[in-house]
Amino acid sequence: MIRIVLADDHQVVREGLRVLLDGIPDFSVVGEESDGLRVADMVERLRPDVLVVDLMMPGLGGLEVTRRVVKRTPGTRVVILSMHADPAYVWEGLNNGARAYVLKDASATCLTLALREAAAGRRYISPPLSEAELQEYERGRRDARGDSYQRLTDREREVLQLTAEGMTGPEIAVSLGISPRTAETHRANILKKLQLRGKTDLVHFALERGLVRLHARRVNRTHAGASPVK
Repeated sequence: MIRIVLADDHQVVREGLRVLLDGIPDFSVVGEESDGLRVADMVERLRPDVLVVDLMMPGLGGLEVTRRVVKRTPGTRVVILSMHADPAYVWEGLNNGARAYVLKDASATCLTLALREAAAGRRYISPPLSEAELQEYERGRRDARGDSYQRLTDREREVLQLTAEGMTGPEIAVSLGISPRTAETHRANILKKLQLRGKTDLVHFALERGLVRLHARRVNRTHAGASPVK
């Protein structure tokens, strides 16, 4: 039996995946999560064979979720399910430890094959993506900012994403259980490490790197228990 956790912020997507996967005799969906900040904890608790995670998750993006899960629960293989076919996203996902990258418009057969390959420890990329494209991208990759991002701590990456999603310092503090002063200190360190000038540059960086999607920037901050900023 291949035990699976689903992580996607769209309930209809999770429900559809659960119906599909639970209909396969040797697949079992053992957990679901909609907030990226909570995925790694769920995986560590449930120890599934495979995590299926959306690339664009609120709270913490799929790339960072992948990195944390691989680090904390190495026995769980990660399959990224995304609408983005850009080789940059695929490369980042696999470089962060994902075993498979599947496009959301791929067939059910592709997804089930990816899950089986990942569970077996093998790499899988759904068509029309290819290993040749990734190799070409890697040869031409010269992104100094990408290297700078690797210098951020786990907490700084959380603050970066939540800031890019539209949260204020006090809201971030409530969400992460830290003081507002600490949240602002983390944000200042992020700007310094990434050589950015302010919040606008920080948001652009997060969008370019695929940490957030433009239309998903938060206006309803129920996650932090706070009111929308006016």
